[in-house]
Amino acid sequence: MTIQQLVSRVARDALSDPIDGAPPAEFTVTPTTGDQAAAVLRLAAEHRMRVLFWGAGTHQGMGHHFEPDIIMSARGLDTVVDWQQEDLTVVVQPGVLVTDLEAQLQQGHQTAVLQETPGEATVGGTVAAGISGWRRLRYGPTRDRLLEVRLATGDGRLIRGGGRLVKNVTGYDLPRLAVGSFGSLGMITEMCLKLWPLATQQAMVTVTDPVAAIRSAYRPLAVIETHDGAYAYLAGTSEELEEQARRIGGDLVAGHRWPEPLAGAVEMELRLRPGDVARGVTWVGDLGAEFQAAHGVGVVRFIADGIDIATLERLRNNAEQAGGALVVTKAPADLGFDPWGTPPGSVALQQRVKAAFDPVGIANPGILPGGI
Repeated sequence: MTIQQLVSRVARDALSDPIDGAPPAEFTVTPTTGDQAAAVLRLAAEHRMRVLFWGAGTHQGMGHHFEPDIIMSARGLDTVVDWQQEDLTVVVQPGVLVTDLEAQLQQGHQTAVLQETPGEATVGGTVAAGISGWRRLRYGPTRDRLLEVRLATGDGRLIRGGGRLVKNVTGYDLPRLAVGSFGSLGMITEMCLKLWPLATQQAMVTVTDPVAAIRSAYRPLAVIETHDGAYAYLAGTSEELEEQARRIGGDLVAGHRWPEPLAGAVEMELRLRPGDVARGVTWVGDLGAEFQAAHGVGVVRFIADGIDIATLERLRNNAEQAGGALVVTKAPADLGFDPWGTPPGSVALQQRVKAAFDPVGIANPGILPGGI
């Protein structure tokens, strides 16, 4: 009996056509339940077949590349399961598009505070890649808003961690492990996110000195600098917005215009201490690269097209000496530049965690720093 026949037996109708843009694989599966996903992973572990998890492919340029035997798509798990407006929580499956979720939540004047310009990104892919939106300065990273997660592990178990209460004080370990795990533990099949009310009014203030704006503004949503200028993003009443503009000393512009995602063949992020962003902007500016910097958070995104590897190595050395990192977020497989840089001191611990969830090593193998 072939592996395809086995998959059909344990997860009826899960076999599907190849996905446009995905790498070649022996076959593609699209589970419609967590049980189906777990069953396929159990078979994959038994036959030692490497599995690549696929949402919409928007974050597939991150991490080490590998040749998969199976593509497991999240598009069959695309339902908003439960939205409790009074409790400020939503339960969602991984294949739901971020734009669709936010559009639904806005009808109740709420937001999951995910990416502001996500394109075709899915909620599952965003959480698995540990992606936070620009409003992280005010609301914190995505991992702080993941209350509960259901996971089909690399050895075929279906497990749950956390709870659906905003004030839940136990069981946060699995949700925090899942955020930024890049599928190395298995496939997220369902998650509960904490929500926030949408502000009544939104505005931006032009900024000449982003560092000074961080000091003078009161809880801004974001302070973003690009090659075209800088803005502080604010929310509140009209009186609060006017007072903030006065304190910052810039012009008030109604509404929010978030930077469009960078678009290059090679894209990278400097991840620095929040106070070092200005240094990062100087480093990237010296390269003549198009960039987007989140002051107060510690991220400088830039397009690295045409920048030679030796220059990137020097930039990485500067970042690591400052206690940060230079990370590749999009690149061809043959770039010839490690996507993560120097592995962290926690590699041995991460290997033990990986082994606990995926003992055979079939779930997005080698994708993490240190080839975990």
